[in-house]
Amino acid sequence: MSMQPIKADYLIVGAGAVGMAFADTLLTETTATIALVDRHHRPGGHWNDAYPFVRLHQPSATYGVNSRELGSGRIDTHGLNKGFSELATGAEVVSYFEAVMRERFLPSGRVQYFPMSAYDDDSAVTSLLSGKKRAVQARKIVDATQSKTTVPSRRPPQYAIADGMTCVPLNELPRVAHPEAEYVVIGAGKTAIDACCWLLENGADPDAIRWIMPRDSWLLNRANFQPGKEFFASFAKSVANQTEALNMAASVPDLFARLEACGEWRRIDPAIAPSAYHCAIVSDGELEQLRRIKNIVRLGRVVSIEADRIVLQHGTIPTNAKVLHIDCSSPGIPPNPPQPVFQGDRIVLQWVRYCAPTFSAAFIAHIEAACYDEAQKNALCTPVPTPQEPLDWLRMMAVEFANRYRWSKEPQLDDWRTSARLDGFTAQLRNLGPEDKEAMMHLQRYAASVSLAAAKTSQFLSEVV
Repeated sequence: MSMQPIKADYLIVGAGAVGMAFADTLLTETTATIALVDRHHRPGGHWNDAYPFVRLHQPSATYGVNSRELGSGRIDTHGLNKGFSELATGAEVVSYFEAVMRERFLPSGRVQYFPMSAYDDDSAVTSLLSGKKRAVQARKIVDATQSKTTVPSRRPPQYAIADGMTCVPLNELPRVAHPEAEYVVIGAGKTAIDACCWLLENGADPDAIRWIMPRDSWLLNRANFQPGKEFFASFAKSVANQTEALNMAASVPDLFARLEACGEWRRIDPAIAPSAYHCAIVSDGELEQLRRIKNIVRLGRVVSIEADRIVLQHGTIPTNAKVLHIDCSSPGIPPNPPQPVFQGDRIVLQWVRYCAPTFSAAFIAHIEAACYDEAQKNALCTPVPTPQEPLDWLRMMAVEFANRYRWSKEPQLDDWRTSARLDGFTAQLRNLGPEDKEAMMHLQRYAASVSLAAAKTSQFLSEVV
């Protein structure tokens, strides 16, 4: 007997953070029925595969879904995040998404959930356990996999490893670490940063750590991404600093130097010019820890780990069977080329605000629910490219400025963002009072420079094409 087809207004492929944020807003603002399909056994996407000590890199207060708070709203009083909004642990994030599914989505009667399942090209959902297929009858298919994060535990290293050598994903680090160990951290992204910070926080000697860093990265200053009234002046100062740096810069290298000088960007070694940028965020405490590691290897990517040496693109370094090699080399968010968000009966979820995946998904759902035609929807939801290199900051900002301008012409979008938990900043902007003199001063700086900054962004990009 053939199985009954899955019927829903929207079939969302991916029950990670992005798919969940989209579904949550759709559930709030429409009467639509929803089917969520995901390969994992529970919601949360890559958080199910992450290493045990992972934490959010952005505040809990602006992550997740709009309808439910993540965390308690506290300010951390110790550790590397001291003085800033709490960062949920990986376990807390997974529990949060599971609670959203079990306590909000499923009880609504409008959501069907298909874990351990895949959506196929032949418009069917296939169980990964039984292999059985079910046809899909949906008004629209929502692709929530474009910003799918790749973690080391789900992908083998892309280099050869000799027999007898220990090379493990970061998930295994707490289990294999021991007092006599020497560590080689392979990778330069947020995962590698977490590996180095975990080792140092847990008492590893910095001289026992070698960090293979194929490319140095520009890093964002965590102080500039804090929600809440007490931090709003810092946020306003940050956006004003960015636009003024653009206006004053004589060249792209000069722009990057100005962003660093005003505290927007930082790097691990001031003597090394970064060639990567991935929206990685660090606090002063994290940066101080990372700078304790002096043995940083800048010879390109690993080609192979042999019995007595590590072969890299531009040289070799010694190793041996006693060394613990920690693989942190997965690419994270893949650099998929931007495409229209709204494509007839298909919606492709992408960033529409830089470095803000769950806000972007919720915003796209709001635009889908509103009374716009497809051309208007795509104009309001122009995708912000995911960054790989420093020049991508300019590419992101070019779209960001255009999106901000379009949104400012739609009063109802300001109203929605003011009430949106995932926004974090618009409500503070609209509720400024006479006592907020510092924030007002920085916002005036921003208003005076943003138009010129947008033009300067386009100028710089035209010069490097």
